[in-house]
Amino acid sequence: MDYQQQFLIYRELPGAEWIIEGMKQIEQEQEETESSLLVQIGSPRLQRLGFSMPFFPQQQEPPEHRLYRRLAQHYQNDAHSRYNALIRQLISFERALERSHSANKRPQIP
Repeated sequence: MDYQQQFLIYRELPGAEWIIEGMKQIEQEQEETESSLLVQIGSPRLQRLGFSMPFFPQQQEPPEHRLYRRLAQHYQNDAHSRYNALIRQLISFERALERSHSANKRPQIP
């Protein structure tokens, strides 16, 4: 199962569209985008949740900084708001994913 297919199972979770799109872009080795940078930011937590993540080449600058710089180029004064909104999407997805995993691990009561 490729990276993209792993996440399609969770496409109904909040923020999933960003994560799925980012995974597609990473898998296709496209230029960095808001979505692909968001996946890179979330990759440690997503790995802890059991997802195999693609290899990210070591960069001098962390993905959080690259995302903010990219947003500043496109949104100037609104970059901070846009950055916070994207991070909230990532956190919403991660939390919903954690809840989904927790619900699946609970023993069934007959």
